[in-house]
Amino acid sequence: MTKITKDTVKKMAQLGNIEITEDEANSFALDIERTLAYIDQLKELDTDSIEPTYQVTGLKNVWRKDVIEKPSPSRDDLLQCAGNNILNSQIKVPKVL
Repeated sequence: MTKITKDTVKKMAQLGNIEITEDEANSFALDIERTLAYIDQLKELDTDSIEPTYQVTGLKNVWRKDVIEKPSPSRDDLLQCAGNNILNSQIKVPKVL
């Protein structure tokens, strides 16, 4: 099992630019040790005969052809909808800062 000391935790906190107290360093060292011990325990499991699970809901992608089903309005038709708010063939809108 990997031994994590509070000095190691302090070094990781320093690298991450995180301030931690002495009590937090002790607590985190214990938490990290327990997490690593659990990972080591999981490594001992025999998973050779287990098929990987990529998706659990049974849903599948639904693909469709990328086609335009009805003609789009022309640029000029869209500009006409803007009324008097047109400047240099573009729709004029208020400034947003």
